[in-house]
Amino acid sequence: MTPRSPIERVVVLHGYGATPDDHWFRSLARSLAPVEVQVPALPSPDAPDVEAWVAAAGAALGSPDEHTAVVGHSLGCVTALHALDRVPGEWRLGGLVLVAGFTAPLPLLPELDAFTAGAPDVARTAARTVRRHVLLAPDDPLVPAALSRDLATGLEAHVHEVPGAGHFLASDGVTDLPEATALLLG
Repeated sequence: MTPRSPIERVVVLHGYGATPDDHWFRSLARSLAPVEVQVPALPSPDAPDVEAWVAAAGAALGSPDEHTAVVGHSLGCVTALHALDRVPGEWRLGGLVLVAGFTAPLPLLPELDAFTAGAPDVARTAARTVRRHVLLAPDDPLVPAALSRDLATGLEAHVHEVPGAGHFLASDGVTDLPEATALLLG
């Protein structure tokens, strides 16, 4: 059995209406030290534009390798997948942790439909990513757990349920996400 490459760099992509200082993003960065963690501010988080978000995510991601992992939250998940679709040539990603992720339209947030209009190639990303995980909460009021499960199926990812986490927001009481830390360092 080949040993896994250690993660040396993590890019965390926030979701709709969020900033790098919200929810559990900075706590995750601190928990991963000394791993290099980037939490880029995606443009106009309250009125996100697909092209602007994917370009910013792609710039932060750069050239992925087996020592790089991507963490996405909600809209940051589908953004990450679109950004990975645009990485040219051959590449291999060390890890992918998607929290409350989706690639299908959200019933309560039709203003985000542009992000799901052209579905990312999850099979391609799955084939090029060493470790794939989806975290979901059965009580998520914004991203139905079924949509996160569908994403996990497409990625052939491990599903991790976090009961009572809602949409993984600070207002849901989630200001730390040890499950993600364990998956990235484990």
